[in-house]
Amino acid sequence: MLEPAQVWLAMGIVAAVVGGYALTSLFLLRFPTLLHRKKQLKFTCKHISHRGGCAEGLENTMGAFQHAVDQGTDMLELDVQLSLDGVVVVSHDNAIKRTTSVDVKISDTNFADLPLLRTNQEVTFLNALPVCFPDAEDRSFCRLRDVFEAFPSVVINLDIKNDDDELIAKVGELVREYNREHLTVCGSALATAIKKFHDQNPEVPLFFSAKRVVQLVLLFYSGLLPFFPLRESCFEVPMPSFLLGAIPGSPGIIAEFQQFLRDQWADTVPTKYKVLIRIVDCLLMSKVLIRHLDRRGIHTYLWVLNTDADFERAFSLGAKGVMTDYPTRLRHFLDEREALNKK
Repeated sequence: MLEPAQVWLAMGIVAAVVGGYALTSLFLLRFPTLLHRKKQLKFTCKHISHRGGCAEGLENTMGAFQHAVDQGTDMLELDVQLSLDGVVVVSHDNAIKRTTSVDVKISDTNFADLPLLRTNQEVTFLNALPVCFPDAEDRSFCRLRDVFEAFPSVVINLDIKNDDDELIAKVGELVREYNREHLTVCGSALATAIKKFHDQNPEVPLFFSAKRVVQLVLLFYSGLLPFFPLRESCFEVPMPSFLLGAIPGSPGIIAEFQQFLRDQWADTVPTKYKVLIRIVDCLLMSKVLIRHLDRRGIHTYLWVLNTDADFERAFSLGAKGVMTDYPTRLRHFLDEREALNKK
């Protein structure tokens, strides 16, 4: 049995070790470049158009992308699939019944045989809010090559939807063919797909996979994050509070949208899930975490936000940019914010 003096000594040693670890972690959290070289991205994107801005045009079409660029978007976010004949197609879904009403898969269809998009769609991150574009002139699926050719100076955020070796290789080939290594961010929810792409294209900036986001959060709250190198350059995560329409203390939200959320979504979510959403929001939306990543040259982009209240909260948290379905609305917000800052 230990003597009281030995117990106190052991406790003192443990306290010293834990205290030293905590102080070192906090110090490196504030000064991460003492251990890590700061990443130097060639771009800063405040205005990001999700699927080209799918509440203002048919998602992932050249027409939507052109509209977003006309609004001064800094980045086009899009998704890629591979057709039966090996074409890299811009589409969120492989099974395209949602967007075309035709029950086929891109992977089972030659590019030339893909059906036209229907003019009535639903906005995914507005709880499938119906939108209709009866006058849409462009209803065709486009190729990634088409986007690169049409917008050579616009930053493109590529989400590889499948862990497909041919798709991953062809995306990398197109990025290199158009010399877009410095103007493209690539990634996937699938960590295996990101690893394959990074092995083949180490110079192209990456965003975190879902698995890596979880690892990042665990490292942050354990105090280990300042000691770990990070290969990713962009932290792209949802701002969970948008699912609830508004959070306590947030600025006034657009009235009709808040009513829509209340009627169609927020009131239907069980209380336990609302609590879970708030917990996840608190864990992810940490100013300290976002600030630390920024000091390491890692940009934070929050998605998919569609109201002035959410835009304001995202930028107040320190996000570099916001991903939206409403490029016109975000443009107006940024212009008004810039005008106020100049006063």
